[in-house]
Amino acid sequence: MNAIKVLAGGALALGVLAGCGPAKQELHVYTWSDYIDAGVIAQFEAKHNCRVIVDTFDSNEAMFAKLQAGSTGYDVLMPTSYQIPVMVANKMIRKLDHAKLPNVKKNFDKGYFACMLDKTMEYNVPYAVTLTGFSYRKDKTAGAPVDSWKVFTSSSLKGRMSLLSDMRETIGAALKSLGYSLNSEKKEEIDAAVKVVLEWKKNIAKFDNEQYKTAVASGEWFVGHGYSSDIIQTIMDDEKGVIGFSLPKEGFTVCCDEMVIAADAPQPELAHAFIDFLYGAEICKANMASVCAPMPCAPAMKLLAADPETAKLASLIAIDAKVLAKGEVLKDFDSNPEVRKMYIDAWDRVKAGE
Repeated sequence: MNAIKVLAGGALALGVLAGCGPAKQELHVYTWSDYIDAGVIAQFEAKHNCRVIVDTFDSNEAMFAKLQAGSTGYDVLMPTSYQIPVMVANKMIRKLDHAKLPNVKKNFDKGYFACMLDKTMEYNVPYAVTLTGFSYRKDKTAGAPVDSWKVFTSSSLKGRMSLLSDMRETIGAALKSLGYSLNSEKKEEIDAAVKVVLEWKKNIAKFDNEQYKTAVASGEWFVGHGYSSDIIQTIMDDEKGVIGFSLPKEGFTVCCDEMVIAADAPQPELAHAFIDFLYGAEICKANMASVCAPMPCAPAMKLLAADPETAKLASLIAIDAKVLAKGEVLKDFDSNPEVRKMYIDAWDRVKAGE
């Protein structure tokens, strides 16, 4: 665990020693793993005399399937932007009352509109932004094109690389490598992307969503296709300075995970309070220090950059507008069954090895 995480969690948790009793209200949050600082949660519990219970998912599709199957009791959910329209269509989430979100109104950085699909924020408030790129070993990849999707054709790295086990991310990567949109709806382009991924597959160790975080750090793998927040966490923990992060020059995925409130939320008032709490400047600063991802709270980013303890992190997670322009936001295809089926069939062919 890096020192910043300890500082962020410990400082906020200080003095919050007593657990909440069973009579206290419970707020149920369904989110990605390691995505909210423990100290932030402890401070919210103390302020609102409640318990926060966090469940996690590893993909939007898994989260959606669980809710669709009838799982209830959640208050705050954190889907990626592209998943929100289908959740609205299925009446899974409720409209937000922005009168109860004063911190959001005051602190939201409008520059992050570029990462969002629904800029009305009728149902959604942005939480964190993630870019999809490469974690790589600087001492093991000399001469390899670590700034390009072509890295997966490098015979010198054969068996020492990984691709995300994610239909949209990996097919999208191949589409980008060919100069196409990662949201392509053309069968011929998707078929061409399948051929690219099958060539890449010959060179990788495996498709993976978790192991790359530690495998690149340990030197087992030299390149890992993954999410910027995970990779920057490993860089912050990297005492030897051998881990690098790069974005492919052909383009990459930009994801905005957002906060929404379940339609059947048992505690909608507390859910609004939680969302607004996370937009407090000091709270968001601590959360960014823990999660290692940029969050669209303008004063928090300034605090992060001004603090010597977190200035390095601030420099790593700051998103340059020119770099961001090469990114593309994933769109939802659940409302277009024909296109979604093309992607599912394409991914099945990739996994089967065709």
